[in-house]
Amino acid sequence: MLLPKQYRCTHSAACICVKGHLSEDAIYLVFQHLNWNPRLIALMSCVCKWFDEVAKRILWKEFCRTRAPKMMRDLQSSGSHSVDGNWKALAKLLIYCSGCSQRTLFDLTHVPGHFVYKTRFSKTLGKSFLIPQCRKDVLYVSDLCEHLDQGDDGDVGFFRGVFESFSVSRVRKMLIDRKASLHPTEVCPYCKAKLWNMLQAKMIPRSACIRLDAYDDSIECYVCLNGHMLGACTLQPLSDSEGASDFEHKVSSLLRELYSKDPVSLGL
Repeated sequence: MLLPKQYRCTHSAACICVKGHLSEDAIYLVFQHLNWNPRLIALMSCVCKWFDEVAKRILWKEFCRTRAPKMMRDLQSSGSHSVDGNWKALAKLLIYCSGCSQRTLFDLTHVPGHFVYKTRFSKTLGKSFLIPQCRKDVLYVSDLCEHLDQGDDGDVGFFRGVFESFSVSRVRKMLIDRKASLHPTEVCPYCKAKLWNMLQAKMIPRSACIRLDAYDDSIECYVCLNGHMLGACTLQPLSDSEGASDFEHKVSSLLRELYSKDPVSLGL
């Protein structure tokens, strides 16, 4: 059962939780034993403001470090004790595909957001989203979350990502220099910050289309003020690859038939 979020004085008699909160060390050990279960962390955050603050400061950070240790080390390589935005936003980015509302952020029909069981984030894939002038930036991008047969939109894919030290990145500087517009109404689904339009700034290279197997000029991409990226694209149909697979299957069948014959009958 989901609990309604209550914001009250952190240690007053009116607090919804019992008097005398557990120590942070005890909470840490409990959730470490639970393997930083995100659903339980979210439930505990709804109890009162004090629990919510503990979750934001400690539990979501440990969840991120456990689920994506190498990625977290890279994002903190500048020596900062935190990441751009906050740990809760980053945790949500790891496990939540935002989808899209009806023709608001992306030129696509409504696709509801949903949690994903597991997603791989790649720095190599992130390089394909950076124009040559920005290739020294570090960007982690997720594998595509595919939504097939979306009516007139065909097969669509959603991706998300995060920059290391976005506040000092070349991408941010170039977006400002090119006077990229901020979306007038939509905000980042992970941290609620304003969104820059990467397509309008002409900062989506063709290499991104190639890596995602998407139609040229079908990629739409936004990056928020905290460096969280989200995007969508229209995927190439599977018919071409299926045709290639049929051809490969026929060749394999012929080779098996050939090798099964007696060498003498083949004139060998």
